[in-house]
Amino acid sequence: GYSSHFTSLCYLVSSEVNSMINKRLKDVLFTDQWSEVSMDTLSRFGYVLVTSQRMQGVLLLVFAKYYHLPFIRGVQTENTRTGLGGIWGNKGGVSARMSVFGHSVCFLNCHLPAHMENSDQRMEDFESILQQQQFEVTHIIYIHTHTHTHSHFSNVVICSVVFWFGDLNFRIEDLDIQVVKAAIDGNRLSLLWEKDQLNMAKDSETVLEGFQEGPLKFPPTYKFDVGTNTYDTSGKKRKPAWTDRILWRLRLMAPAASHMSKHSSGSGLTSGTRVVQHFYRSYMEYMISDHKPVSSIFTLQFPYKVDIPLVTITVEDEWREVADAVAKFKVAPNYSRSSWDWIGLYKVGFKHHKDYVGYTWAKQEESDYLRQEHQATFAEEELPKESGDFMLCYYSNNMSSIVGITEPFQISLPSTSMASLSPSDSSDFTSEDEVKQVDWHNSSHVQGKLGSSSSSRSPTPTEGEGPSSRKLQSRHTSPHSFPCTKVGSTAKASNTLGTQDDGSDSVKTAGKPREP
Repeated sequence: GYSSHFTSLCYLVSSEVNSMINKRLKDVLFTDQWSEVSMDTLSRFGYVLVTSQRMQGVLLLVFAKYYHLPFIRGVQTENTRTGLGGIWGNKGGVSARMSVFGHSVCFLNCHLPAHMENSDQRMEDFESILQQQQFEVTHIIYIHTHTHTHSHFSNVVICSVVFWFGDLNFRIEDLDIQVVKAAIDGNRLSLLWEKDQLNMAKDSETVLEGFQEGPLKFPPTYKFDVGTNTYDTSGKKRKPAWTDRILWRLRLMAPAASHMSKHSSGSGLTSGTRVVQHFYRSYMEYMISDHKPVSSIFTLQFPYKVDIPLVTITVEDEWREVADAVAKFKVAPNYSRSSWDWIGLYKVGFKHHKDYVGYTWAKQEESDYLRQEHQATFAEEELPKESGDFMLCYYSNNMSSIVGITEPFQISLPSTSMASLSPSDSSDFTSEDEVKQVDWHNSSHVQGKLGSSSSSRSPTPTEGEGPSSRKLQSRHTSPHSFPCTKVGSTAKASNTLGTQDDGSDSVKTAGKPREP
């Protein structure tokens, strides 16, 4: 069944950023500015980075509300290069797939080939990206599959919902540039829709079957003179076009379902699953690029398949002395513990799973196997010096994700007890107002926000290492995410630091992990 309210689950940021080599080398030591700003801004509203993926200038960040983290599992990312025949990553796609309350959701950010005459190449690259982005699943390995010899999908897509967005580079055909500009000036945008290459391709390209897009009620987002709202006045005088797009697709229940109208709402394609778009718009006020960013907010509605966390943690409402710093936890029967699991202490408003104040190992002794409830104690040096609102998160080494979380509680230890602690142990950021609590067990509506922006990946402990002895400084980390579904494709940024073209991070943790 469904609950009677909607919950803001996920916020996506994706964009195309500067990918010059000198900029990317700087990202070896510093995360890109898009990631930093996104984390700093969204953490104030209770969003935590879930994952990120970057391929040169193409960046995808996925954030989720902190209380949804235990229900976001199996997070996987992938990238596919299509530039220079697959050698160079200036064109291609990055994606993130995850199970959200038991439903598989995929976010795909693409940068496809430019220029009017390359419409067919754009479709070929998109199909190649879909087929090459293989995830570790047992039943089907593709986001979805398609062959030119069949007019239907040869396999059902693995994701319940796919959101596809980015600089797709489709143009407006046939019409002269003056006709296009006159239609824009007269707000007769519908005259241009019929000549939009992506709209035309929906009627002929099987790979686009089932993908939907909201009405293009905003002016074409490309190409502008940087710093203005004036379309290209250079010698090339490029024709305005809707290059920056956001589409979505619901999974087909059976091959027969693919014969449904391409223009249907699609709300009945999956049992109990529905996507509602609340708005789709561009932002003329942003002038740092020759593109205008676009965004959309969706509500993703589905019945729960998973609504019980793998680990349930309980703590006292307030820690007034060091002896109170105890976490009790229970694990679900289907959860496989690791000796490298740990419980992190986080300040309300934390940015990502490495942004902890302190931690303790969730050790597993032989005697623990018969216990229903386990206990972990925080050492005094792992506790914060200042009072405030905090929460505990259980990090699974095997799953590389947070699988249990508490509601916020207060810590107000005697100042005399904390006076001798090293100043290096404190948190390096200050949270904003206390995040409003939401009943996460009764929420089955997911409202999501997808955006298009750039990011690098947040480092995670490797197998058998556990957390670092000190959390990463936020200026050296970069994040990911997923919310009320807002999808947006941001403008190209010319002043953003770059990163390695394989999307990997080169961040090193401060300190060597302690043995559990």
